[in-house]
Amino acid sequence: MRLHRLDITAFGPFGTTQKVDFDELSAAGLFLLHGPTGAGKTSVLDAVCYALYGAVPGARQSGQGLTLRSDHAAPATRTEIRLELTVAGRRLEITRQPPWARPKKRGTGTTTEKAQSWLREYEGPAGSWKDLSRSHQEIGEEITQLLGMSREQFCQVVLLPQGDFARFLRADAEARGKLLGRLFDTHRFAEVEKRLSERRRAAEAEVRDGDAALLADAHRMQQAAGDIAEVPLPDLAPGDPGLAEAVLAWAAVARGTARERLTVAHSAVSAAKAARAAADRELDDVREVARLQRRFTEARERAARLEERSDSHREALTRMERGRKAEAVAPALDLRDAGEAEHRRAVMAEAHARAALPASFADAGAPGLAADARRAAEELGGLASARRAERRLGELTAERVGLDRQERADEDVLQDAESWLATWETTRTGLQERIGTAQEAATRAEQLAVRRDPARARLRAARERDQFARDTDDAHERALASRAHATDTRARWLDLKEQRLNGIAAELAAGLVDGDPCAVCGATEHPAPARKIAGHVDRETEERALAVHQRADEKATEDERRLGVVREALAAASAEAGDTPTDRLAEQEAELEREHGEAHAAASGLHAARERLAQAELEHERRVAARQKAELRAAARVSHRDTLDRERALLEEELTKARGAAESVAARAAQLERRAALLTEAADAVRAAEDAAQRLKDADARLADAAFRAGFSTPQAEAAALLDNTAHRELQRRLDAWQSEEAAVRAVLAEADTTAAAQRPAVDLRAAEQSAESGARRLRDAASAQDAAARRCAELDRLSARATTSVRRLGPLREEYDRVARMAGLAAGTSAENERRMRLESYVLAARLEQVAAAATVRLERMSSGRYTLVHSDDRAGRGRSGLGLHVVDAWTGRERDTATLSGGETFFASLALALGLADVVTDEAGGVRLDTLFIDEGFGSLDDQTLDEVLDVLDSLRERDRSVGIVSHVADLRRRIHAQLEVVKGRTGSVVRQRGVPD
Repeated sequence: MRLHRLDITAFGPFGTTQKVDFDELSAAGLFLLHGPTGAGKTSVLDAVCYALYGAVPGARQSGQGLTLRSDHAAPATRTEIRLELTVAGRRLEITRQPPWARPKKRGTGTTTEKAQSWLREYEGPAGSWKDLSRSHQEIGEEITQLLGMSREQFCQVVLLPQGDFARFLRADAEARGKLLGRLFDTHRFAEVEKRLSERRRAAEAEVRDGDAALLADAHRMQQAAGDIAEVPLPDLAPGDPGLAEAVLAWAAVARGTARERLTVAHSAVSAAKAARAAADRELDDVREVARLQRRFTEARERAARLEERSDSHREALTRMERGRKAEAVAPALDLRDAGEAEHRRAVMAEAHARAALPASFADAGAPGLAADARRAAEELGGLASARRAERRLGELTAERVGLDRQERADEDVLQDAESWLATWETTRTGLQERIGTAQEAATRAEQLAVRRDPARARLRAARERDQFARDTDDAHERALASRAHATDTRARWLDLKEQRLNGIAAELAAGLVDGDPCAVCGATEHPAPARKIAGHVDRETEERALAVHQRADEKATEDERRLGVVREALAAASAEAGDTPTDRLAEQEAELEREHGEAHAAASGLHAARERLAQAELEHERRVAARQKAELRAAARVSHRDTLDRERALLEEELTKARGAAESVAARAAQLERRAALLTEAADAVRAAEDAAQRLKDADARLADAAFRAGFSTPQAEAAALLDNTAHRELQRRLDAWQSEEAAVRAVLAEADTTAAAQRPAVDLRAAEQSAESGARRLRDAASAQDAAARRCAELDRLSARATTSVRRLGPLREEYDRVARMAGLAAGTSAENERRMRLESYVLAARLEQVAAAATVRLERMSSGRYTLVHSDDRAGRGRSGLGLHVVDAWTGRERDTATLSGGETFFASLALALGLADVVTDEAGGVRLDTLFIDEGFGSLDDQTLDEVLDVLDSLRERDRSVGIVSHVADLRRRIHAQLEVVKGRTGSVVRQRGVPD
């Protein structure tokens, strides 16, 4: 992958469009990306990552979306990242625009536009760009497939964050495992461990469930066997060895005993059935004789009771005969009762109708009442015209009242309008003056706002300038003290070294042995070896002094680097703040803030004043229109009122004639309506009473004639003999019951077998029933015992068959469990066969870490002048698991030690070598995609000159095969060593980028 060109617009600190030509920078092979703190160096790398993956690296992911937009950008400028690169032999251009809150085209406020993405490919033969996709998902999948790595892998192997690898170098095995797992995607091996563990638990659960089911069946067989089991069930638990064999053996013994008990029960049932049959036959004979004897006795008793009720039977027959004769006269009697009831109702209705009439109509007949009713109806019909006139008069009165109400309302409207319009000119002039004053205040507030922001920035820079000045003094004092201490320790070390060299002969003589050659002169005899004097300095003392000096020198270098950083920050703050004292700048900023607040407060009423003036003008138009309409309505009401008065006078004259003595025409009409209705009702009632009296007289005559023909002396005698339905049914039932009972008694007394049984002695039915019941009880007990034995045998056979099936099914499951449990233990590192207790994922990561250490060692040896190499260690840490240890081998001492013992500078170039090695391994893992552009972020300030040269030589070697490396750093010495530079300069209107030192 090679980057060609990057265009950044309104992104991060860049308010305008910035262009980065990576082709020019890559021509030098090694280029520097530098600038003051906060200028936006990291934002350049963020833009590259956002163009490729639509997201920024690491913890800055929370800055996506609308917050990616630069605060310095113009409102109408949209945030956009365009990256041109070559990957897998294809030249592509990616353009991404995050979501954007742009100003609305109409009205005020903003509206959010969705994110946009474009992917184009350059076609060499055609010499033009071809559109490939505008889908976020398709572009993301295409780029990830071409690069062969995820966003996190890309940020680790292309952007090389040194701080992360320094922590990785000193981290424990667990922390290393997390990072390596994300880079190499070894979670699938963890999933294998998890799957094996789940399969082991599932297989174990199946085996335990199978054993539990087998034991449950055994306990059910024990319950089914009951007291016949001669051998107790073995006391076993799920998982115990020999469980299946013990259960099956016990079940075989129980089944044999149950079959023996079933054979004995069959014999007992046969004997009980024979005894039961004999007892039942004897009981049937005794029951039949007893039944016939009871039947004869009951028949004799029923005949005696019939004889006692013979007189009442004859009376019932006579009563039934008279009732049948009276039924022939019943229709005439019913007709006479109906006529009498109708006559009573008609008389009462006539009396009620006459009571409502005046006393002059008390003796009037039906024709006279009808004639008076017709005269009242005729007079009522003549009042129809008067009724219409009365309704119209009411309408005229209501309309006149409405005109008076409208007149009063219009007078109020005219008075209110005149009162409001009298103050209109004064109100309008006051509102216009308020608007002018507020507009002037708004203009002044805008002018003050323009001056306020630079004043705030200068005050902030001045405060930073003062703080950096104090920090510079402190850092300068610390640097001087550290350098003096380093000089003292160096002098101390050189003194000790000189003393050791002066006494080196005694140190060599201490190792001489007679007969062995001297390391200096080669003699085998040592007659006068040198002796150590008091205060002799040995090698260990010298090395301790050297270590103290090195630590002091490293601290002095670090303090000097910090002094340089603080001085750079002080220079930047002083350039922005100038020489004006901070107090003076604070006073100026406070004064501007106060004036701006006063102007803003005065301008805040501009909108309200304009709204008030617009509302007042609308109210003025409404008041004028209301006054005009009220005047027009008043003129129209005068003529309308005169017309209503004339029509009202004519109607009142007509109604005075029509209503007579009544209060109104309606009251007169109501009187006539009621009089006509009462007279008509009374005439109808008189005619109905006369007709009912004649019908009653005719009914009396017909009833007397019918009673005489039926044999009754009077109608009253016939009515007494008449039976109602209930009495007739009850009398007929008694006669039918007598006849049925008499026939039944004669039939029983005529039966021959009943008569014969009555002549025999009485039988003992109780004794026969007890004998039959005893036989039935013995048969039931025997049958119950037989059924219980059969059920026991069937249940034992069923459970035994199920247990045998369970044992056969559990065999393969147990074998599967043993195999899976062994594999899960090995993969999880808990098995005794896994000596190092290394998990499967750790084993794979250890192989990857071993590759990374080998690739890093190639560069680390060169950076450290052959002193250090990185090795992977799979030793167990204490009682924990092993596999992800990382050690450094020091060639000077020949010892292997932990990476946490490296100094600051050594940690930097070791972590750099580790990062480069990891980049190579991840690249190979991703499919061997060539990475022609790399970025290294910070860390060079901790290196001395010699180590820095060696590190730069290693980085310069990365240019092989046309590879370019970008270094992101504050170190001033790198600006002299690296000529190709991309500088990020920050300013009040946003940051800008500058390319310089690029070779032609």
